[in-house]
Amino acid sequence: MSKQHDQFAARRRGPLAAAVALVLAAQAVAGPNEQAKRIFDRIAGVPPTATELATMASDIQGGNPQAAAQVALAAPQFYNVTLKNMVTPWTNRDQTVFAPLNDYTATVIGMVRDDVPFNTALSADILYTVNGQGLPAPSPANNDHYAQAEANNVDLKANLVQTMQSSVYGIPAAATAGLLTTRGAASAFFINGTNRAMFRFTLMAHFCRDMEQVQDTSRPPDRIRQDVSRSPGGDSRIFLNSCIGCHSGMDPMAQAFAYYNFDTTQNQLVYTPGQVQPKYFINSSNFPQGFVTPDDSWANRWRQGPNQTLGWDTTLPGSGNGAKSLGQELGASDAFAACQVQKVFQTVCYRLPTSQADLDQLATMKSHFTSGGYKMKTAFADAAVYCMGQ
Repeated sequence: MSKQHDQFAARRRGPLAAAVALVLAAQAVAGPNEQAKRIFDRIAGVPPTATELATMASDIQGGNPQAAAQVALAAPQFYNVTLKNMVTPWTNRDQTVFAPLNDYTATVIGMVRDDVPFNTALSADILYTVNGQGLPAPSPANNDHYAQAEANNVDLKANLVQTMQSSVYGIPAAATAGLLTTRGAASAFFINGTNRAMFRFTLMAHFCRDMEQVQDTSRPPDRIRQDVSRSPGGDSRIFLNSCIGCHSGMDPMAQAFAYYNFDTTQNQLVYTPGQVQPKYFINSSNFPQGFVTPDDSWANRWRQGPNQTLGWDTTLPGSGNGAKSLGQELGASDAFAACQVQKVFQTVCYRLPTSQADLDQLATMKSHFTSGGYKMKTAFADAAVYCMGQ
Protein backbone atom coordinates (compact mmCIF):
# COMPACT_ATOMS: atom_id res chain seq x y z
CA MET A 1 0.00 0.00 0.00
CA SER A 2 1.42 3.41 -0.94
CA LYS A 3 2.46 6.10 1.53
CA GLN A 4 -0.08 8.45 -0.06
CA HIS A 5 -2.82 5.91 0.45
CA ASP A 6 -1.82 5.51 4.14
CA GLN A 7 -1.98 9.23 4.73
CA PHE A 8 -5.31 9.54 2.92
CA ALA A 9 -6.75 6.64 4.97
CA ALA A 10 -5.50 8.26 8.18
CA ARG A 11 -7.20 11.56 7.28
CA ARG A 12 -10.43 9.73 6.65
CA ARG A 13 -10.29 8.18 10.11
CA GLY A 14 -10.14 11.64 11.64
CA PRO A 15 -7.62 14.12 13.08
CA LEU A 16 -6.64 11.95 16.08
CA ALA A 17 -5.87 8.92 13.94
CA ALA A 18 -3.91 11.10 11.53
CA ALA A 19 -1.85 12.51 14.40
CA VAL A 20 -1.13 9.03 15.73
CA ALA A 21 -0.06 7.89 12.27
CA LEU A 22 2.30 10.83 11.93
CA VAL A 23 3.85 10.19 15.37
CA LEU A 24 4.35 6.51 14.56
CA ALA A 25 5.88 7.41 11.23
CA ALA A 26 8.25 9.87 12.91
CA GLN A 27 9.30 7.24 15.46
CA ALA A 28 9.92 4.71 12.74
CA VAL A 29 12.40 6.97 10.95
CA ALA A 30 14.03 8.52 14.05
CA GLY A 31 17.75 8.07 13.71
CA PRO A 32 20.52 8.23 16.32
CA ASN A 33 20.64 12.04 16.24
CA GLU A 34 16.89 12.40 16.84
CA GLN A 35 16.94 9.77 19.58
CA ALA A 36 19.92 11.41 21.24
CA LYS A 37 18.20 14.79 21.21
CA ARG A 38 15.06 13.31 22.77
CA ILE A 39 17.05 11.67 25.56
CA PHE A 40 18.88 14.91 26.32
CA ASP A 41 15.72 17.03 26.15
CA ARG A 42 13.83 14.73 28.50
CA ILE A 43 16.61 14.45 31.07
CA ALA A 44 18.13 17.94 31.01
CA GLY A 45 15.23 19.96 29.61
CA VAL A 46 17.46 21.81 27.14
CA PRO A 47 18.96 20.94 23.73
CA PRO A 48 22.37 19.23 23.74
CA THR A 49 25.48 20.94 22.43
CA ALA A 50 26.90 19.72 19.14
CA THR A 51 29.59 17.77 21.01
CA GLU A 52 27.09 16.16 23.38
CA LEU A 53 24.80 15.29 20.49
CA ALA A 54 27.61 13.69 18.50
CA THR A 55 28.78 11.64 21.48
CA MET A 56 25.28 10.43 22.31
CA ALA A 57 24.42 9.62 18.70
CA SER A 58 27.61 7.58 18.45
CA ASP A 59 26.68 5.68 21.61
CA ILE A 60 23.19 4.96 20.28
CA GLN A 61 24.49 3.90 16.90
CA GLY A 62 26.91 1.59 18.72
CA GLY A 63 24.05 -0.07 20.56
CA ASN A 64 24.67 1.62 23.93
CA PRO A 65 21.85 4.11 24.57
CA GLN A 66 22.49 3.89 28.33
CA ALA A 67 25.87 5.56 27.76
CA ALA A 68 24.08 8.27 25.80
CA ALA A 69 21.75 8.84 28.75
CA GLN A 70 24.74 9.26 31.06
CA VAL A 71 25.90 12.20 28.93
CA ALA A 72 22.56 13.91 29.56
CA LEU A 73 22.70 13.06 33.27
CA ALA A 74 25.98 14.98 33.50
CA ALA A 75 24.33 18.23 32.40
CA PRO A 76 23.97 20.87 35.15
CA GLN A 77 20.39 21.54 34.04
CA PHE A 78 19.41 18.03 35.09
CA TYR A 79 20.12 19.03 38.69
CA ASN A 80 19.08 22.70 38.66
CA VAL A 81 15.87 22.21 36.70
CA THR A 82 14.63 18.65 36.15
CA LEU A 83 15.38 17.27 39.60
CA LYS A 84 14.41 20.46 41.40
CA ASN A 85 11.05 20.56 39.63
CA MET A 86 10.41 16.90 40.36
CA VAL A 87 11.26 17.09 44.05
CA THR A 88 9.95 20.50 45.14
CA PRO A 89 6.26 19.40 45.26
CA TRP A 90 7.21 16.70 47.78
CA THR A 91 8.33 19.38 50.23
CA ASN A 92 5.15 21.41 50.76
CA ARG A 93 1.49 20.81 51.55
CA ASP A 94 0.28 22.55 48.40
CA GLN A 95 2.48 20.20 46.36
CA THR A 96 3.50 23.11 44.19
CA VAL A 97 6.66 23.35 42.14
CA PHE A 98 6.67 27.11 42.79
CA ALA A 99 8.39 26.94 46.16
CA PRO A 100 11.90 28.08 47.10
CA LEU A 101 14.82 25.68 47.10
CA ASN A 102 15.22 24.19 50.58
CA ASP A 103 17.32 21.57 52.36
CA TYR A 104 14.89 18.75 51.51
CA THR A 105 15.15 19.41 47.76
CA ALA A 106 18.90 20.07 47.90
CA THR A 107 19.48 16.82 49.78
CA VAL A 108 17.59 14.77 47.21
CA ILE A 109 19.54 16.44 44.39
CA GLY A 110 22.82 15.75 46.14
CA MET A 111 21.95 12.12 46.83
CA VAL A 112 21.08 11.62 43.16
CA ARG A 113 24.29 13.28 42.00
CA ASP A 114 26.47 11.20 44.32
CA ASP A 115 24.63 7.90 43.81
CA VAL A 116 23.83 7.70 47.52
CA PRO A 117 21.52 4.67 47.99
CA PHE A 118 18.09 6.27 47.91
CA ASN A 119 16.52 3.71 50.23
CA THR A 120 18.35 5.61 53.00
CA ALA A 121 16.60 8.88 52.10
CA LEU A 122 14.15 8.58 55.03
CA SER A 123 16.63 7.44 57.66
CA ALA A 124 20.19 8.70 57.10
CA ASP A 125 21.99 11.44 59.00
CA ILE A 126 22.51 13.35 55.78
CA LEU A 127 22.21 16.92 54.56
CA TYR A 128 23.44 18.80 51.52
CA THR A 129 24.46 22.44 51.78
CA VAL A 130 25.58 24.81 49.03
CA ASN A 131 29.16 25.93 48.60
CA GLY A 132 28.73 29.44 47.30
CA GLN A 133 30.47 32.72 48.03
CA GLY A 134 28.41 35.24 49.95
CA LEU A 135 25.71 32.77 51.02
CA PRO A 136 24.42 32.94 54.60
CA ALA A 137 25.33 29.89 56.66
CA PRO A 138 22.76 27.07 56.74
CA SER A 139 20.55 27.56 59.78
CA PRO A 140 17.96 25.46 61.60
CA ALA A 141 15.94 28.68 62.05
CA ASN A 142 15.55 29.86 58.44
CA ASN A 143 15.84 28.87 54.79
CA ASP A 144 18.01 31.82 53.75
CA HIS A 145 21.01 29.68 52.77
CA TYR A 146 19.06 27.77 50.13
CA ALA A 147 16.80 30.59 48.97
CA GLN A 148 19.82 32.84 48.36
CA ALA A 149 21.63 30.06 46.49
CA GLU A 150 18.64 29.76 44.19
CA ALA A 151 18.40 33.54 43.76
CA ASN A 152 22.09 33.54 42.78
CA ASN A 153 21.44 30.73 40.28
CA VAL A 154 24.18 28.62 41.85
CA ASP A 155 25.14 25.50 39.89
CA LEU A 156 23.88 22.79 42.23
CA LYS A 157 25.74 20.01 40.48
CA ALA A 158 29.05 21.74 41.09
CA ASN A 159 28.40 23.25 44.50
CA LEU A 160 26.35 20.89 46.67
CA VAL A 161 28.33 19.53 49.61
CA GLN A 162 27.36 16.46 51.63
CA THR A 163 27.34 16.82 55.41
CA MET A 164 25.24 15.65 58.38
CA GLN A 165 22.09 17.10 59.92
CA SER A 166 23.44 16.32 63.37
CA SER A 167 26.46 18.56 62.83
CA VAL A 168 24.69 21.44 61.04
CA TYR A 169 21.37 21.53 62.91
CA GLY A 170 22.41 20.07 66.25
CA ILE A 171 19.89 17.22 66.13
CA PRO A 172 21.10 14.06 67.88
CA ALA A 173 22.34 11.64 65.22
CA ALA A 174 19.93 8.97 66.46
CA ALA A 175 17.01 11.38 65.91
CA THR A 176 17.88 12.23 62.31
CA ALA A 177 15.73 10.58 59.67
CA GLY A 178 16.92 11.81 56.31
CA LEU A 179 14.40 13.93 54.45
CA LEU A 180 11.85 13.59 57.28
CA THR A 181 13.95 15.70 59.65
CA THR A 182 15.12 18.34 57.21
CA ARG A 183 13.99 21.83 58.03
CA GLY A 184 11.94 21.89 54.85
CA ALA A 185 9.92 18.83 55.83
CA ALA A 186 9.59 19.88 59.47
CA SER A 187 8.32 23.36 58.61
CA ALA A 188 5.68 21.88 56.31
CA PHE A 189 4.59 18.71 58.09
CA PHE A 190 5.56 18.92 61.79
CA ILE A 191 4.09 22.40 62.24
CA ASN A 192 0.95 22.58 64.44
CA GLY A 193 -1.49 19.70 63.93
CA THR A 194 -0.86 16.23 65.30
CA ASN A 195 2.18 15.08 63.25
CA ARG A 196 -0.05 12.85 61.17
CA ALA A 197 0.67 15.18 58.24
CA MET A 198 4.27 14.00 58.18
CA PHE A 199 3.12 10.43 57.76
CA ARG A 200 0.50 11.24 55.13
CA PHE A 201 2.69 13.45 52.96
CA THR A 202 5.57 10.96 53.23
CA LEU A 203 3.25 8.30 51.82
CA MET A 204 2.20 10.61 49.03
CA ALA A 205 5.76 11.57 48.11
CA HIS A 206 7.46 8.21 48.59
CA PHE A 207 4.75 5.56 48.23
CA CYS A 208 2.73 7.37 45.53
CA ARG A 209 -0.39 6.76 47.62
CA ASP A 210 -2.70 8.91 49.71
CA MET A 211 -4.43 7.55 52.79
CA GLU A 212 -7.60 6.57 50.95
CA GLN A 213 -5.56 4.11 48.89
CA VAL A 214 -4.24 2.26 51.94
CA GLN A 215 -7.43 2.15 54.01
CA ASP A 216 -7.82 -1.09 55.93
CA THR A 217 -10.79 -1.41 58.29
CA SER A 218 -9.62 -4.87 59.43
CA ARG A 219 -6.77 -3.58 61.61
CA PRO A 220 -7.36 -3.26 65.38
CA PRO A 221 -8.22 0.24 66.64
CA ASP A 222 -6.43 -0.03 69.99
CA ARG A 223 -3.73 2.56 69.15
CA ILE A 224 -5.99 5.23 67.67
CA ARG A 225 -5.57 8.39 69.73
CA GLN A 226 -8.16 10.11 71.90
CA ASP A 227 -8.73 12.98 69.47
CA VAL A 228 -10.50 10.72 66.95
CA SER A 229 -14.20 10.53 67.74
CA ARG A 230 -15.65 7.02 67.66
CA SER A 231 -19.05 8.46 66.75
CA PRO A 232 -18.48 11.43 64.42
CA GLY A 233 -21.73 13.30 64.01
CA GLY A 234 -23.24 10.85 66.49
CA ASP A 235 -22.92 7.93 64.07
CA SER A 236 -20.46 5.18 65.06
CA ARG A 237 -20.81 3.58 61.64
CA ILE A 238 -18.76 6.41 60.12
CA PHE A 239 -15.85 5.51 62.41
CA LEU A 240 -16.16 1.77 61.80
CA ASN A 241 -16.53 2.07 58.04
CA SER A 242 -14.21 5.00 57.32
CA CYS A 243 -12.09 6.59 60.07
CA ILE A 244 -10.69 3.34 61.39
CA GLY A 245 -9.45 2.45 57.91
CA CYS A 246 -6.80 5.17 58.00
CA HIS A 247 -6.14 5.72 61.70
CA SER A 248 -5.66 2.07 62.69
CA GLY A 249 -2.57 1.93 60.48
CA MET A 250 -1.44 5.54 60.57
CA ASP A 251 -1.58 6.28 64.30
CA PRO A 252 0.71 3.40 65.37
CA MET A 253 3.31 4.50 62.82
CA ALA A 254 2.97 8.26 63.31
CA GLN A 255 3.80 7.61 66.97
CA ALA A 256 7.42 7.49 65.75
CA PHE A 257 7.23 11.31 65.55
CA ALA A 258 6.07 11.79 69.14
CA TYR A 259 9.19 13.74 70.18
CA TYR A 260 9.20 16.12 67.19
CA ASN A 261 7.63 19.52 66.63
CA PHE A 262 8.23 22.56 64.49
CA ASP A 263 8.29 25.44 66.94
CA THR A 264 6.87 28.59 65.35
CA THR A 265 8.54 30.81 67.97
CA GLN A 266 12.03 29.43 67.39
CA ASN A 267 11.12 28.80 63.75
CA GLN A 268 12.88 25.46 63.79
CA LEU A 269 12.56 21.74 64.44
CA VAL A 270 12.47 20.81 68.11
CA TYR A 271 13.29 17.32 69.36
CA THR A 272 12.42 16.39 72.96
CA PRO A 273 13.80 12.91 73.72
CA GLY A 274 11.70 11.07 76.29
CA GLN A 275 9.02 13.76 76.26
CA VAL A 276 5.94 13.34 74.08
CA GLN A 277 4.91 16.56 72.37
CA PRO A 278 1.65 18.07 73.74
CA LYS A 279 0.06 17.91 70.28
CA TYR A 280 -0.34 14.14 70.81
CA PHE A 281 -2.84 14.82 73.59
CA ILE A 282 -5.04 17.50 72.02
CA ASN A 283 -8.82 17.00 71.97
CA SER A 284 -8.49 14.13 74.42
CA SER A 285 -12.14 14.53 75.43
CA ASN A 286 -13.31 13.41 71.97
CA PHE A 287 -12.82 9.82 73.15
CA PRO A 288 -11.18 9.63 76.60
CA GLN A 289 -10.86 5.85 76.33
CA GLY A 290 -8.63 6.23 73.26
CA PHE A 291 -4.90 5.61 73.12
CA VAL A 292 -2.65 7.85 75.20
CA THR A 293 0.79 8.13 73.61
CA PRO A 294 3.48 7.14 76.16
CA ASP A 295 6.63 7.32 73.98
CA ASP A 296 7.88 7.19 70.38
CA SER A 297 7.47 3.44 69.86
CA TRP A 298 5.80 2.51 66.59
CA ALA A 299 4.41 -0.62 64.93
CA ASN A 300 3.53 -1.37 61.32
CA ARG A 301 0.06 -2.95 61.43
CA TRP A 302 0.07 -3.05 57.62
CA ARG A 303 2.40 -6.04 57.57
CA GLN A 304 -0.82 -8.03 57.83
CA GLY A 305 -3.99 -7.55 55.83
CA PRO A 306 -4.38 -6.06 52.34
CA ASN A 307 -1.41 -3.70 52.71
CA GLN A 308 0.97 -6.63 52.79
CA THR A 309 1.09 -5.96 49.06
CA LEU A 310 3.22 -2.89 49.78
CA GLY A 311 6.07 -5.37 50.07
CA TRP A 312 7.53 -4.96 53.54
CA ASP A 313 11.07 -6.22 54.18
CA THR A 314 10.75 -9.34 56.34
CA THR A 315 14.33 -8.98 57.60
CA LEU A 316 13.23 -5.89 59.56
CA PRO A 317 11.19 -6.23 62.77
CA GLY A 318 8.28 -4.05 61.67
CA SER A 319 8.40 -2.02 64.88
CA GLY A 320 10.80 0.21 66.73
CA ASN A 321 11.33 3.61 68.30
CA GLY A 322 11.60 6.96 66.58
CA ALA A 323 11.62 8.36 63.07
CA LYS A 324 14.90 6.80 61.94
CA SER A 325 13.76 3.20 62.32
CA LEU A 326 10.37 4.04 60.77
CA GLY A 327 12.20 5.60 57.83
CA GLN A 328 14.19 2.40 57.41
CA GLU A 329 10.94 0.40 57.38
CA LEU A 330 9.41 2.62 54.72
CA GLY A 331 12.54 2.87 52.58
CA ALA A 332 13.02 -0.91 52.46
CA SER A 333 9.55 -1.60 51.04
CA ASP A 334 8.69 -2.55 47.47
CA ALA A 335 6.19 0.31 47.37
CA PHE A 336 8.95 2.84 48.08
CA ALA A 337 11.11 1.57 45.22
CA ALA A 338 8.14 1.32 42.84
CA CYS A 339 7.12 4.89 43.61
CA GLN A 340 10.57 6.31 42.87
CA VAL A 341 10.71 4.73 39.41
CA GLN A 342 7.12 5.75 38.68
CA LYS A 343 7.93 9.39 39.43
CA VAL A 344 11.04 9.22 37.28
CA PHE A 345 9.01 7.69 34.45
CA GLN A 346 6.48 10.52 34.61
CA THR A 347 9.23 13.15 34.76
CA VAL A 348 11.16 11.78 31.79
CA CYS A 349 8.34 10.46 29.61
CA TYR A 350 5.96 13.39 30.29
CA ARG A 351 3.05 11.05 31.02
CA LEU A 352 1.67 8.40 33.33
CA PRO A 353 2.37 4.75 32.51
CA THR A 354 -0.72 3.39 30.78
CA SER A 355 -0.01 0.36 28.60
CA GLN A 356 1.13 -3.10 29.58
CA ALA A 357 4.47 -2.27 27.96
CA ASP A 358 4.76 0.73 30.29
CA LEU A 359 3.99 -1.40 33.33
CA ASP A 360 6.55 -3.99 32.24
CA GLN A 361 9.07 -1.18 31.86
CA LEU A 362 8.34 0.04 35.40
CA ALA A 363 8.96 -3.47 36.72
CA THR A 364 12.27 -3.59 34.85
CA MET A 365 13.26 -0.16 36.14
CA LYS A 366 12.41 -1.18 39.71
CA SER A 367 14.50 -4.33 39.39
CA HIS A 368 17.49 -2.36 38.08
CA PHE A 369 16.99 0.30 40.77
CA THR A 370 16.92 -2.11 43.72
CA SER A 371 19.56 -4.55 42.49
CA GLY A 372 21.91 -1.74 41.47
CA GLY A 373 22.16 -0.04 44.84
CA TYR A 374 19.11 2.24 44.70
CA LYS A 375 20.81 4.75 42.40
CA MET A 376 18.25 7.19 41.05
CA LYS A 377 20.30 8.01 37.97
CA THR A 378 19.84 4.40 36.87
CA ALA A 379 16.08 4.93 36.82
CA PHE A 380 16.43 8.17 34.84
CA ALA A 381 18.63 6.48 32.24
CA ASP A 382 16.24 3.52 31.92
CA ALA A 383 13.22 5.79 31.47
CA ALA A 384 14.95 8.04 28.94
CA VAL A 385 16.05 5.10 26.81
CA TYR A 386 12.57 3.58 26.90
CA CYS A 387 10.89 6.85 25.91
CA MET A 388 13.48 8.08 23.40
CA GLY A 389 11.32 6.98 20.50
CA GLN A 390 8.11 8.54 21.83
